[in-house]
Amino acid sequence: MERTLIILKPDAVKRGIVGEVVSRFERVGLKIVGCKMIRPGRDHYFEHYEGISKMVSRRGQKAFDVTLEMMEEGPVIAFVLEGVEAVPLVRKMVGTTEPKEAQPGTVRGDYAHISFGYADKEGVGIPNLIHASGDAAEAEQEIAHWFSESELFDYETVYEVYTQAKSRKK
Repeated sequence: MERTLIILKPDAVKRGIVGEVVSRFERVGLKIVGCKMIRPGRDHYFEHYEGISKMVSRRGQKAFDVTLEMMEEGPVIAFVLEGVEAVPLVRKMVGTTEPKEAQPGTVRGDYAHISFGYADKEGVGIPNLIHASGDAAEAEQEIAHWFSESELFDYETVYEVYTQAKSRKK
């Protein structure tokens, strides 16, 4: 089983759509193995966005700074999902980082629409609701950064037999 980190950003929390977003992941058979509401400080976000994700080299210092500002606007919901090929499944469900380009049916396609160009012109971060790990290696680092081992749980759901390729002959 693969694990991935999800962060529902302050804009998702403030809009009151946390339950709707979480239920999408549960409906496809992903299991929540860790979850918490938290309001991290700048150092925590710096490590997440630059130490792990290398955002400055990908998007530039200005985009990095406005992202950190936006993330500090309120609490976030961080959770870890587990399932078959969880990272690519979640990435597909979330949609592209730029909401304007996200397809309908994805989280960003259904709940966000702002372009990078508009956000850059206004000098604001992209309110794109959600962070999802980019690949399995990044997911491992991010999960370790946001959760201790004691905050992650191993349990079986009744849905696992139907959403994973396990034998149903029992």
